[in-house]
Amino acid sequence: MTLKTVLVAVGPKDSNRADELAEAAIEVAGPAGARVVLAHVFTPTELEEAAERLDFDTAGAVDPSAVAQRHATIRNLTDALDAEGIEYDIYGRKGDHATEIVDLSEEIGADRIIVGGRKRSPSGKAVFGSVAQDIMLDAPCPVTFVKAEK
Repeated sequence: MTLKTVLVAVGPKDSNRADELAEAAIEVAGPAGARVVLAHVFTPTELEEAAERLDFDTAGAVDPSAVAQRHATIRNLTDALDAEGIEYDIYGRKGDHATEIVDLSEEIGADRIIVGGRKRSPSGKAVFGSVAQDIMLDAPCPVTFVKAEK
């Protein structure tokens, strides 16, 4: 299978693993010449808070893609991809994190999804859920899990 599109899922808690996500994207997409899609999913509350923090006019509807493009974690990822000459697109979505990533992966025909997460006990996953786990179970393509070293 030829790798053409790699989707990197970015969420509100990924700022501490942006370097690891960038490294994984570069390792997977670079040799294949694949396009990277950076996707930041916001809940409605997260979108509103991020838009206010980034000085968007929140009187009307806020475009999640515009907010994503200015988000610090996305900017860190784009800096790393630019340094390696890897082409990318940025998408912002509003809704359930796992559902939006899986839906977007199907829409863009992703060949691989890269998702960050942290180690949890089985009971922690049962009680609090796991976005990364939901993506891995529902994704239409292979998923690479990136754990922050910090």
